[in-house]
Amino acid sequence: MTKSFEEFEVYKKGSQLAKLIFKLLECKAFEKEFGFQNQIKRAVISITNNIAEGSEYNSNKQLIKYLNSKNVK
Repeated sequence: MTKSFEEFEVYKKGSQLAKLIFKLLECKAFEKEFGFQNQIKRAVISITNNIAEGSEYNSNKQLIKYLNSKNVK
C-alpha cells in the first residue's frame, strides 16, 4: 500500500462529513435529542475509524475485503 489512509479521498470526505454532522447537531432542534445525537455521532465517526483500522493490513486487497465485511451485518 503506497498511501496513508489520511491521503484517501474517501477518508477526507468522511472527515468533512463528520465535521458537518457535528455542526448540524449543535442546532437547537437537536438540543434535547441526546440518544439521537450520540448514535449519529458514533455512526459518522465509524466511517473514518473503519478506513484507518482497515489500512493497518498494508494491502489494498485486504483493505477492500475489510471495508466490505464491515458493511455486512
